[in-house]
Amino acid sequence: MKRKEFLQNLGLGVLSAAAVPTTLLGQSTVVNSEDHEPIDEYNEEMPPLNDGNNLNKVLGLGGVPLAGAWKLTSEEDALKTLEKAWELGIRYYDTSPRYGNGISERRFGVFLDGKPSDKYILSSKVGRILKPGIAPKEQIKHLWKNPMNAVFNYDYTASGARKSIEDSLLRMGVQKLDFVFIHDLNPANFGSKEEYQKYFEEAKKGAIPELAKMKEEGIIKGWGFGINQPDAVLEALNFSQPDICLMATQYSLLDHKQALNETFPTLQKNKVKIVLGSPLNCGYLAGNETWNYSPNPAPKEIAEKRKQLQAVATKYGVDLRTAALQFAMAHPAVVSVLTGCRNAEQIYKNFISLHGNEIINKAFWSELKTLGLIEKNAPTPTV
Repeated sequence: MKRKEFLQNLGLGVLSAAAVPTTLLGQSTVVNSEDHEPIDEYNEEMPPLNDGNNLNKVLGLGGVPLAGAWKLTSEEDALKTLEKAWELGIRYYDTSPRYGNGISERRFGVFLDGKPSDKYILSSKVGRILKPGIAPKEQIKHLWKNPMNAVFNYDYTASGARKSIEDSLLRMGVQKLDFVFIHDLNPANFGSKEEYQKYFEEAKKGAIPELAKMKEEGIIKGWGFGINQPDAVLEALNFSQPDICLMATQYSLLDHKQALNETFPTLQKNKVKIVLGSPLNCGYLAGNETWNYSPNPAPKEIAEKRKQLQAVATKYGVDLRTAALQFAMAHPAVVSVLTGCRNAEQIYKNFISLHGNEIINKAFWSELKTLGLIEKNAPTPTV
């Protein structure tokens, strides 16, 4: 089935979207907008950082905080964040059915309505199928504060991948997904290696060849994995050729040794592009106390390392957020750095950190290496 046929068939289902139960759409949550520092306003849009076809060392916007992760995010704040991103020229957006059990995709859909699909790049994920219902606590955990009324089942089959993509297109009301990531195929996500292996085998026979087929059909531009641990993509390289992977929480100022010396060289050798997620470790390097999606505080050694990084940054007059984002982008395999933001101020600061005029003194990076705070072979920004 070609892309055009797929979308035509999908269009037949749009007429039934109005009949979706209100339990799936979720109840509106009214919350007060956060107080934000004033930000500079541009009189007109900045030039796009990327076109609708390519990623080349650009900032992207991730959809986790937009879905109310850790604390409530109003729809007003979410849309203002997206509007500011567009105004700044940010044209790569990543979301997932998992984020707020669908609410992230809904909010992206509201924002993207009417925007030419060839002017942006959009990625989402497969691995879960949503259905109407009230999500049990184990699906909400500590993370989602205003999720949609939906429950999910894991599904890494071929038919599950197709359905997940169809559902995402319907939730967002868009015509395309550029990249599709197989989501959360991590040992830690399933609690045991046996459970992980079961779902990996399901993906090996199902979602992996199906996404490769959908790329051949022209329905998507590329596929890969969206994961917090590298196991799945490293194993999949033995029998498949992913195009691009979203590697989250694995390469940052605070933690990068394994990715730098093992995972990334393997991906480079196999010509797999890398989108880097959580370069700030879920905001921890920007001054927040949330650490890598965990309900627990950062380990003591991580807290101490952040303190040492901040001391060096203060010495050289460097903003630690800026250093962290520029460090993440400096790796040659990275084509985009994704940051999740819940308000316009956050995306503006991240944009300035990466695409502004701040040049960090080489002595700063040298001292970090001398002190052992980053690996000696880690790429650092060049002027």
